[in-house]
Amino acid sequence: MSARSKARKRALDILYQSDIRGDDLGVTLAAEAKRAALEPAREASWLYAREIIDGVIDNRDDIDEQITTFAKDWSLARMPAVDRAILRLGVWEIVYNDAVPAAVAIDEAVELAKEFSTDGSSAFVHGVLGRVARLG
Repeated sequence: MSARSKARKRALDILYQSDIRGDDLGVTLAAEAKRAALEPAREASWLYAREIIDGVIDNRDDIDEQITTFAKDWSLARMPAVDRAILRLGVWEIVYNDAVPAAVAIDEAVELAKEFSTDGSSAFVHGVLGRVARLG
């Protein structure tokens, strides 16, 4: 597994944890940063995970608006927390990270949905992120 794939999993963990606990994302990120400092072997994945989380924090309103716009008939509150986290990560990569091709961001998000969410979530994530990439 590539360092970026590992970083996406770390970012997903942070986004999900913050959402489920109702904690501020910045607080959750700071706690994870303390833990990451004790794991120098995982530094490569940590750096990109932190970039993702910082990007989501900086652009949260726009990211959530994109998700709401392109998730036909689904509000953010109605989505499973893991799907919200995956979509936030994916939208950030598609819209704000020019170093990652949209197709790669979508594929990685779909794989996360297959691994961590419900059977129908991967198709849902693919549909939303595909519309963001085409129309967003």
